[in-house]
Amino acid sequence: MGNNRGLDRLIHVDPSICHGQPCFTGTRIMVWQVLELLEAGISPGEITSAKYFPRLTPEHIQAALHYAAEQLKHREFVAFSKS
Repeated sequence: MGNNRGLDRLIHVDPSICHGQPCFTGTRIMVWQVLELLEAGISPGEITSAKYFPRLTPEHIQAALHYAAEQLKHREFVAFSKS
């Protein structure tokens, strides 16, 4: 994952865990779950609280955002048709 200050150690992809979805290393917490919470306006502090995922740290949240950005950087896009 490029210039990531070691964030790649926090995310793991294994076909035998969560059907190969990117997860936080040592957990079954999927990266998309954190990204959806952020999209919903949940703060990183709340995501890492007992209410959601107390095993995660602010560094995990940063890793999720970095992972998403890296995935978008390397994709080819097709424009939606305007109808």
